[in-house]
Amino acid sequence: MNVAPIKTRIFKEREDLTAFITAYIPKIKDGTVLAVTSKIVALSEGRTATPKNKKEKERIIRAESEWAVESYPGWWLTIKDGTFVINAGVDDSNAGGKVVLLPKDSFRVAAKIRTELKKRYRIKRLGVIITDSRVAPLRKGVFGMALGYAGIRGLRDYRGKPDIFGRTLEVTEVGVADSLAAAAALVMGEGKERQPLSIIENAPVEFCEKVNRKELRIPRKDDIYRPLFRTTKRREKL
Repeated sequence: MNVAPIKTRIFKEREDLTAFITAYIPKIKDGTVLAVTSKIVALSEGRTATPKNKKEKERIIRAESEWAVESYPGWWLTIKDGTFVINAGVDDSNAGGKVVLLPKDSFRVAAKIRTELKKRYRIKRLGVIITDSRVAPLRKGVFGMALGYAGIRGLRDYRGKPDIFGRTLEVTEVGVADSLAAAAALVMGEGKERQPLSIIENAPVEFCEKVNRKELRIPRKDDIYRPLFRTTKRREKL
């Protein structure tokens, strides 16, 4: 698998996203997966705000959250669009003095980009992943995760299949979309690299026309981490 970042100029708010992509990627091979950072997707939608103080930023975070508990002053553990994320994805890095929210619907955007690029490049097999950076409990460092995707199966199911010793696997599933997002985020960078796009070639994926946007989600009541969501802190938002 080859993962190559694409260096660009700074993306402007409300700019045409597809035109920006094609300006820096003149051609794409059939069977490629394109990773696009959620930051430029959100900017293309005008998903920004300019909070005057910490309280205003907190109100934005809580409004964007489905569930929220304050961890440290100014830092919230939240659920947004069915996934666990700090501060509901409201981010002031690489934002030019504003805060950038997460895209409205990353799956819809991924599908739109895929449709337009397939026509532009005259290819049949193309995957598109909208990436974002996340953190894991008890681990330092951010890593990439897929907010939405199109053209690929996001999950590989090993349940019912044998392991190397013949034992039947009962729960193992591989997050394909998240794994590709992590690889792409690693090469795109988190600082001043200006590499919001990444081309992934020869990826071990199954291409498809329709995706199940809920295939990676687990309801809180069924999640192995569910005890962590039973907190009753005073500042919890349910």
